[in-house]
Amino acid sequence: MAALRLIQTAAPLSRRGSLIHLRPAALGVDGRNYSSRKGSGEYLQQSVVPSMHYQKSLPRLPIPKLEDTIRRYLAAQMPLLDEEQFRSTEKLALDFQHGAGKQLNEELVAQDQTNKHTSYISGPWFDMYLSARDPVVLNFNPFMSFNCDSKSEYNDQLVRATNTACSAVRFMRTLRAELLEPEVFHLDPAKSDTDRFKRFIRWVPSSLSWYGAYMLNAYPLDMSQYFRLFNSTRIPRRGRDELFTDATGRHLLVLRKGHLYAFDVVDEDGGLVAPAEIQSHLKYILSDPTPAPAFPLGVLTSENRDVWAGLRDKLLALGNAGVLQTVDSAVFCLCLDEDGMRDHVHTSHNMLHGDGCNRWFDKSFSVILSKDGQAAINFEHSWGDGVAVLRLQNEIFKDTTERPLVHPGSAAAAADSASAVRRLQFNLDSELESAIQKAKASFDSAVSKLAIDAMEFKKGGKERLKRSKLSPDAIAQLAFQMGFLRQYGQTVATYESCSTAAFRHGRTETIRPATVHTKRCSHAFVCTPGQHSVEQLQAMLSDCSKYHGQLTREAAMGQGFDRHLFALRHLATSKGGPPHGLYADPAYAALNHNVLSTSTLSSPAVQLGGFAPVVPDGFGVGYGVHDDWIGCNVSSYPTRNVREFLQCVHKSLEDIFTVLEGKSLG
Repeated sequence: MAALRLIQTAAPLSRRGSLIHLRPAALGVDGRNYSSRKGSGEYLQQSVVPSMHYQKSLPRLPIPKLEDTIRRYLAAQMPLLDEEQFRSTEKLALDFQHGAGKQLNEELVAQDQTNKHTSYISGPWFDMYLSARDPVVLNFNPFMSFNCDSKSEYNDQLVRATNTACSAVRFMRTLRAELLEPEVFHLDPAKSDTDRFKRFIRWVPSSLSWYGAYMLNAYPLDMSQYFRLFNSTRIPRRGRDELFTDATGRHLLVLRKGHLYAFDVVDEDGGLVAPAEIQSHLKYILSDPTPAPAFPLGVLTSENRDVWAGLRDKLLALGNAGVLQTVDSAVFCLCLDEDGMRDHVHTSHNMLHGDGCNRWFDKSFSVILSKDGQAAINFEHSWGDGVAVLRLQNEIFKDTTERPLVHPGSAAAAADSASAVRRLQFNLDSELESAIQKAKASFDSAVSKLAIDAMEFKKGGKERLKRSKLSPDAIAQLAFQMGFLRQYGQTVATYESCSTAAFRHGRTETIRPATVHTKRCSHAFVCTPGQHSVEQLQAMLSDCSKYHGQLTREAAMGQGFDRHLFALRHLATSKGGPPHGLYADPAYAALNHNVLSTSTLSSPAVQLGGFAPVVPDGFGVGYGVHDDWIGCNVSSYPTRNVREFLQCVHKSLEDIFTVLEGKSLG
């Protein structure tokens, strides 16, 4: 099966951050006409096949054979260890395979057989996220920015905010009415993505529908996470947070200048409030002259989770239960910012973290709109991975650019916005005011250490690589290996994730791009370029591409090693026993200390994406391989030089494309 990609960096023993990662060729984004069916004003589309039609018959995520997991684990360790270190790690791994690991695996398989409604990784993965005590900002929440509307006048902040809010509500209503096209990856769209097939499959019982799609090389994807998109919030609790969803909420949460507002976007009959009324309410908020609050409550969502949990309890004790319920149950969060964006780097900082005051980072997702109409989605990651968020973003962009409901010059309704819009008021005491000031200072200190820089390589891209029968993603990953070797003289743990959404309650599996092939090739290009012929270097590029493709296919089928080892360790820990020596091995910790955390993002709706490094001495690498150019948007902390890294990656790409043209490196 072709790869299904999205990033969710969640390495054990490390700080974690994440970014959605998607290749249209892999997920079939370009092959799906998301809103090809014209819906009524109430819906984005009216799918012949119910949205959740395939859910019951999705195959279950397989648990790999333990011997395969250990073999793959050792293969990933090989480029990172010297001979003596590898022998030690190999001994521990084989001891685990034949001893404690064998027993744990039998228990995991038995447990999986008694929980056929879900996947073996789902529970442990929720625990990993919700038990993490690090702040969600920088450590978990990523962003994806929208492309601008090609009609510049529609990028006006009020116009775009209104249309975005309306399209998001229409998406929600379409999903809940089961009229949203099911998420399906089509290997042969001419056969499976047709009206004829859809009319047939809708009558196939849900328990068998997946098999009908499979017969035509179509792979329905898990959509169990979609219900958390709306009316959902991560609630801080001591020790382990909880996910809250209240589908009865009809209001939008809006932040501006650190103030929180709410007004209804769904009427009493469940329909979309008139767009002109929504425009009126947003115009009222944008014109509110109230000064920014001295103690903006939103900054508390950037705190350590146990600290925030304690402060939330104090808020409740002071009589704020009702206003917190309003925040938590809101359809989603819309952040209206006061500043325009100078460039991509400024956009990345603003959409990833902003000033901390005009955000509620715990909402399932927030749409952020700058003063000049730049837009992005920032989302909380514990409730799910990226398929649902990117689908939402694609649909919003398509709907707002093709069928906007308000227009430049449209008159806002003569609504009583002063009555309809509620500015939320919180009761605070001196302890909470001090905590807000402390949270703001901690936030400012954390984000001040984050550097972001961007690079565009304009001498070739996807088309040239495919002519050479090379995987564009594999070559981009190779360039990162070469770049890091050129800058720091070593090969380090690298993370790339692959969605397992083709399985029921699948999450992600890891691709390990640092391999013996990339190490050999990187050294040949960087350290000894004159010692190899052009033909030899081309052969090495081909080896890297083929092996990366193999790793990708295995991961997509749930046949990696990271999630399996993670689940086994989670099981051992839950029993109260000490983990096996494999998990205490410094090599295991090093492999999961992902210095290079990488994510590729490509969609007609998305301009760029960003996330922080997942370890203090790492890089957060967002990249896209386009038809004739390659772009990178990279973050780092002070221990790494992000600009120099990008220069090294650019040089590596130059060398690769020089060799592909049959020229020596001189």
